[in-house]
Amino acid sequence: MVGHVNAPAATELSGLVLSRTHRGVLWTHNDSGDSARLFAISTRGRLLGELDVAGAENVDWEDIAASGDSLYAGDIGDNLAQRPDISVYRVPDRALSGTVQGERFTLRYPDRPHDAEALLVDPSSGALVIVTKSLSERADYYVADHPSSAGVTTMRHAGSIPIGNALQVTAGDVSADGRTVVIRTYDRAFVWSRRRGESLVATLRRPACTARADLLVEGQGESLALTRDGRAFYTVPEGRHPPLRRWAPQGG
Repeated sequence: MVGHVNAPAATELSGLVLSRTHRGVLWTHNDSGDSARLFAISTRGRLLGELDVAGAENVDWEDIAASGDSLYAGDIGDNLAQRPDISVYRVPDRALSGTVQGERFTLRYPDRPHDAEALLVDPSSGALVIVTKSLSERADYYVADHPSSAGVTTMRHAGSIPIGNALQVTAGDVSADGRTVVIRTYDRAFVWSRRRGESLVATLRRPACTARADLLVEGQGESLALTRDGRAFYTVPEGRHPPLRRWAPQGG
């Protein structure tokens, strides 16, 4: 553990990502029921700022991703699997505090509504990838290759990830250098090494390694942020002043 998140308003954190433009900054947000806002915290958990996202609403924000100088807040949760559409909001990663305008991408599954808590952005194409939260031994992933803010984008089913007896998928991330991809469940993390120029879909189709980390120790864990080089990651569970942990290979 490296510290506790010192942000009184952060009580049900369900997303975490390393900023690409501010060194040593992590972005996070609350689960459903909060306003549309992001919290900037240090890698020790200290609150650095609060960013309100104008033009957005938090129906059930579950994950946050980063690519280039943008952040992507995923309003993708759907416990009852009944939302006809879900949303991803893109905001500039410039200021740590204040108000920014969110660009809304409205997405729709090609088959039926799904509950999901993992959002990733393809570093080579900007495609949005959503991994569903399933009770089965496989987690499906859907892709919006060219999301548009002008209307509804219907995603395509791109494949499924064998997770065996792991618990449900709750987060995902791509490292800032684009070389490491991770999908976490409540109890473990599946890791891929992404080849240069390879699409995220192609990466997820290959077998994954499993990180040597028992993530169940943190309780209700629904977030994971890779370090810049992907050799370690941060997690934070739900709850008031939750512990911020850094997981790394021994000696890393």
